[in-house]
Amino acid sequence: MSDRPRVNSKGQQELDKAEVQLDNFKEQLKAVTSDTASVGPIEEYEPQTKLSRREAEGMGPIILKPKRTIGSKEKFNEKFRSEYEESKKYVKFIAENIEVKGESIDLWVKPFPGIPAEEWDVPVNKPVAAPRYVAERISNCKYHVLEMEDRPIAQEGGAVFTGQLIAKHTKHRLDARPVGSPFATL
Repeated sequence: MSDRPRVNSKGQQELDKAEVQLDNFKEQLKAVTSDTASVGPIEEYEPQTKLSRREAEGMGPIILKPKRTIGSKEKFNEKFRSEYEESKKYVKFIAENIEVKGESIDLWVKPFPGIPAEEWDVPVNKPVAAPRYVAERISNCKYHVLEMEDRPIAQEGGAVFTGQLIAKHTKHRLDARPVGSPFATL
């Protein structure tokens, strides 16, 4: 028993065309990678914390420590020692949860192989101090809003095919705004 339906030759031609179009659509979906999706403009948002730079710098930050850690069986690659030393320095920033306003941020971070994975509970809308890799991890939490474009892309027979998957824009889920100069160490 075959998995294809039995049709006449004209019907078979239409099925072949539909199969080619489906394959083209699958290729378009595969082509939308994180590199091509990031071409969408970043959507601006209003900061939740209304502190001037001087007020934020004057407030003492809450010094954060990891809530828990899980050791790593991997061996640390010593070629990355200088990068690790730089990224573990504490920086002062204000974390914001843009998707769920006011909710603290709970995240896991494992900056380098061979370093333990750490769980961090970061309060929002207050100056805090944590390692640079935590601030960078929070500021990189974003997603791409994809949509189908409504312009014609192909025409076969009497049908006009529209739509190509494009990145409409990029939205931040979480953000870490530096207090003072960009992520200056304490």
